[in-house]
Amino acid sequence: MRVRVQTEAFDAGTESNAFLAGSSGAGAAVSFTGLVRSDPRDPVTTLTLECYPELAINQIGAIVAMAIDRFSLLDASVIHRYGTLAAGEPIVQVMTLSPHRKNAFEGAEFLMDFLKTDAPFWKKETSSAGERWVEHNAADDTAKARWR
Repeated sequence: MRVRVQTEAFDAGTESNAFLAGSSGAGAAVSFTGLVRSDPRDPVTTLTLECYPELAINQIGAIVAMAIDRFSLLDASVIHRYGTLAAGEPIVQVMTLSPHRKNAFEGAEFLMDFLKTDAPFWKKETSSAGERWVEHNAADDTAKARWR
């Protein structure tokens, strides 16, 4: 299990390859990379994420441990950035290893659903209209609720 919370950019392909290097016994690997989204109707130029890194690492670590236990994953990794990021930049990468694809996919989905609701990040978008804090999204709660 690996959790990194960082300001530095990461290369999704390099991270996936490094994760796969430890895939002994796995039959499936899933990698998801989330990007800073910008809607063409209301373009975002930057997204600033604020956090307390130690708190974020602890909370994300607990979420990863739950996923490993629940889906019998062989390994899981989360990389999450904070600071100011440009539209299109990678913001998060979730990777799972499992003997079977269903567990690997479900483990990755579980991690993303819980990261969206439980990881302690505060997000502020900047656009031509100015800055705005990103509000809580009820759809994220609905996605998380399916795991109960």
